[in-house]
Amino acid sequence: MPVMSQSSPCLWTRLPQSSQSPCDRYKHACCSYDGDVYILGGRENSCLKDFWRYSVVCNEWTELSCAGDAAPEELEEHSMVAHEGFLYVFGGMLDSAYTMWRSPLWVFDIAKKKWVQCKGKTSSPQTQMPTNRKGHSAVVIGSSMLVYGGFVDMKGSSQEFWSLDFDTMAWSLLTGCQEGSVGPGPRHSHSAMAHQSCMYLFGGLKGLREQRDFWRWNSTSHTWSSLKTKSGPSRLMGHSAVAYRDSMLLFGGGESQNSPNNCLWRYSFTSQSWGQVATLPGSNPPDRIHHCCAGLGPSYKSNTSSLCSSPGLQPRLQEGKPKPFKNKCYPAPLTFLGSEGAIELETFSPDKCYGSKTLRDVSELDNSKESSTGKDAQRIGNCLTFENKALRKQWSYTEEELFDQEDGDISQHLPDLLLVLGGKPCTRHRPISMWQMTLTDS
Repeated sequence: MPVMSQSSPCLWTRLPQSSQSPCDRYKHACCSYDGDVYILGGRENSCLKDFWRYSVVCNEWTELSCAGDAAPEELEEHSMVAHEGFLYVFGGMLDSAYTMWRSPLWVFDIAKKKWVQCKGKTSSPQTQMPTNRKGHSAVVIGSSMLVYGGFVDMKGSSQEFWSLDFDTMAWSLLTGCQEGSVGPGPRHSHSAMAHQSCMYLFGGLKGLREQRDFWRWNSTSHTWSSLKTKSGPSRLMGHSAVAYRDSMLLFGGGESQNSPNNCLWRYSFTSQSWGQVATLPGSNPPDRIHHCCAGLGPSYKSNTSSLCSSPGLQPRLQEGKPKPFKNKCYPAPLTFLGSEGAIELETFSPDKCYGSKTLRDVSELDNSKESSTGKDAQRIGNCLTFENKALRKQWSYTEEELFDQEDGDISQHLPDLLLVLGGKPCTRHRPISMWQMTLTDS
């Protein structure tokens, strides 16, 4: 089919990981909250139980506890979403005789850094709830988590559509299980994301057959609509989708387990059309299936709840520029991009040596000499200037701004970027594969 790009090219950069990081994996779950990315479980040689947090600001991983009665066991093809300081993990338990006797829902308190019991504001017993499943989707709209489909042991692909109220922790079945009802039908290994009051679902497996249909659930009218488009992604399973401004970004997946691709598609909710996003020359994204994607920065903020739309959480800029932080995106002269430049993540600190000088000593360098922080970072008086050639933008920061890390909501100052974590093909016994994607129209 013809490919029409509806946005400027994007830049892909691989992020090398230290030894203190999770191993590479697939069929895991991840989500972002307050500038951090959380990753849980998945598969390497076997099913994993570990739980990690990645700080984009400090460019470092921290392993979190996954012990205790309230913590999950080994999980794969599960889901994880964030809402008001808590992470909600659902499904993914390995099949066993005890699976049906335990609710496959776990809650992590981010502030207390511990797994807690699932308790709502009401004490009435839960009359119905979904059973364990894999390959389902979960999104947050308002104060609810919506869970669609999944592969249920012995039953195969499911078309159950459930809602979990975060306030009461009560489940309710949104659409029935009857064959022939309007909606996506039985589905697993699909993708879903939320925009405003709607949930968008694409592709996946219906039984053993890959799909490329596109659906929208309106949470106000409680109705499904099929979105017909002339172009767009092919049949996919094991792909991922995230919200970006007024559009949906869909990455990777494949027409089968053994055919991962590296296509990045963008669906505009305004024009109701698909466009494949081109990449800058020499910037080649990885082929990935059963990976995870996490969007960071103001443009990836979901506007599905009143919390995110409050004036206090709007991006705060200093004279129209993002607030700097330790892991500042800055241009580096990578050879494969030639004169275009690139964005590379680097951790700055006041006492870090660059050549024979610390960053604080740079002020003593003659302006006529090339700064040891890179030829694109110039010292002007008491100010460092970073020019991002790929995005055609330039920002200047004083030394005080560069090292002021006291702002409690640093996530509002992150640059817009998409992280792709893990997925097949993976490298065994090696740190997790991480790629960063930046749209040049941001």
